Amino acid sequence: MIAGIAREIAVTFMDMAPYMLLGLMFAGVLHVFIHRDFVAKHLGGSNVASVVKASLFGIPLPLCSCGVLPVALSLRKGKASDGATISFLISTPQTGIDSIAATWGMLGPVYAIFRPLAALVMGIVGGLAVIPFSSKHEHGADGGGKRFSCNLCFEPKPHSHPVSYRVRRALRYAFRDFLDDIAVQLTIGIAAAGIIAYFVPENFFARHVNNEFLSMVLMVVVGIPMYICATASIPVAVALMAKGLSPGAAFVFLAVGSATNISFILAVADVMGKKIVSVYLAVLTILSVAMGYVLNLVFALFGTQSLNGKLAHDFSEHVSPWTAALSALFLLILLLSLARVGREKIGDFLAGREHHHDHDEHAAVIAVEGMTCRTCGDKVVAEISKLHDVGSVTADIKASTVTITGHADREAVKKAVEAAGFELHEDR
Repeated sequence: MIAGIAREIAVTFMDMAPYMLLGLMFAGVLHVFIHRDFVAKHLGGSNVASVVKASLFGIPLPLCSCGVLPVALSLRKGKASDGATISFLISTPQTGIDSIAATWGMLGPVYAIFRPLAALVMGIVGGLAVIPFSSKHEHGADGGGKRFSCNLCFEPKPHSHPVSYRVRRALRYAFRDFLDDIAVQLTIGIAAAGIIAYFVPENFFARHVNNEFLSMVLMVVVGIPMYICATASIPVAVALMAKGLSPGAAFVFLAVGSATNISFILAVADVMGKKIVSVYLAVLTILSVAMGYVLNLVFALFGTQSLNGKLAHDFSEHVSPWTAALSALFLLILLLSLARVGREKIGDFLAGREHHHDHDEHAAVIAVEGMTCRTCGDKVVAEISKLHDVGSVTADIKASTVTITGHADREAVKKAVEAAGFELHEDR
């Protein structure tokens, strides 16, 4: 039994590895060249244009439901309308450049094209649906006109970076920061796929859940409370379809599983209100089921295979065994490199940084609520680093703390943390 499960996990991992590495590379490039300030300035106003732009901008960004929340809420504290914020929250976690590449490799081109298009439609409809229920909220100040902001470092003075630095930052984000955010979910997703492939009988869903609507509702019930990113959910969807689940029902799982979770729902309700989060969940549920039926119709009309059985292996034939094996080995090394100290040193090298410890310099440790991923930590570090009299700023994601050297005023630090979309934990 153990050998059988291990084999299924290994096959899934090898099938996914080449496309996962390609997606990570694209994610690193996007991080370097697309600045969040560019996204933020297009999301103002309660109109159709801002909602459409929010959904469009969100699709390629490699952010899961954990990482997208502080970004979206900080945009809302700036200039984004409620409609644009919800549109961004719906479309962004469902897909990203990394998950599009992995979807193409594991589920084929039809699925890879359909996922971002469906996310776009769902984001636009969800954003427009909340406009009648949105309340006016105070926008953050612009800071006195245009201000220089670098996407790669915290230096406030106008400057540029050489290509070599940009390459290092892209690699650091792709293979350390972003992979670190999804590593646990990715591992769990691949392991779950192997377990499902081994234990669940062939055509299980066709025999025991033969009502299509019921199977989609089941995927909604399973997916909404889960915390799994768009990429990590792919091997699970592949395994479910191999056991008889329709492509449409699997899409419902991919959509609701990646676009929400319990903590996500509570956070949005706290900031934007129960009415808006209710509309958000209703739109997500109804449209994911509707899009599931559309996807089934697409497969039926174009005569595409049912995607049951040998799905991943069929598409992996386009990759040579050596490429798949080497990609899997490299990805495994990345996932296991895995002593925190070693990874930090690698990250410092890619970023061109060196550590200098000054034991005489004043250091303060603050606790930040909701800082759960590297994207969150980078945003908090960026805001605090803008303050005067601040030396170094480092974030400890596991402890949800930030260490600050220098003599920054606590009230100023608190405002900087709030500007990043978080709050200080006053009891720590």
